[in-house]
Amino acid sequence: MAEASNATVGSGCEEKVPERSSPESVSHYTTISRVKLLDTTVDTFLQKLVAAGSYQRFTDCYKCFYQLQPEMTQQIYDKFITQLQTSIREEISEIKEEGNLEAVLNALDTIVEEGKDRKEPAWRPSGIPEKDLRSTLVPYFLQQRDILQRRVQKQEAENRQLADAVLAGRRQVEELQLQGQAQWQAWQALHRGQKELVAMLREPE
Repeated sequence: MAEASNATVGSGCEEKVPERSSPESVSHYTTISRVKLLDTTVDTFLQKLVAAGSYQRFTDCYKCFYQLQPEMTQQIYDKFITQLQTSIREEISEIKEEGNLEAVLNALDTIVEEGKDRKEPAWRPSGIPEKDLRSTLVPYFLQQRDILQRRVQKQEAENRQLADAVLAGRRQVEELQLQGQAQWQAWQALHRGQKELVAMLREPE
């Protein structure tokens, strides 16, 4: 009885003294990444799923087979639970890869951490949808307009360069044509001179 009373008193004292979490554990909890939270959530879900589909419930569903082959029933249950957990993890991994969830969640963590150092108040709706929509869309459209203007200016500069190159090519072609005509005329003149010289040499004295 004395030991029981002492144990009861000791347990009461232990209940009165709350456990204090160290600052390091609190800071670690506050800075835990969302990817880690997602993995922890999946693990917790699988644990609860296995608990819900316990071996006892499994044998209750297959009593006849369990009575005939208890060891085989245990093996089938273990294999079923293992494959179920594996398939769920694979599906979640595919979803994470297709949606690029790790990069998105890490980017969200970065945004949240950067937002902690901001001193200006966060945006709040004014209650006027038109005003809120305008304040959100106008900067975006102005940014897009600047981007399009820069692209147009770049394209116009490239078009001017192409036009200059085409004009330079045309001038070169015209110069080549003039040079060809001059050479042709010179060759014709030389040819006529040769004919005249041959004719003069053939004339009798």
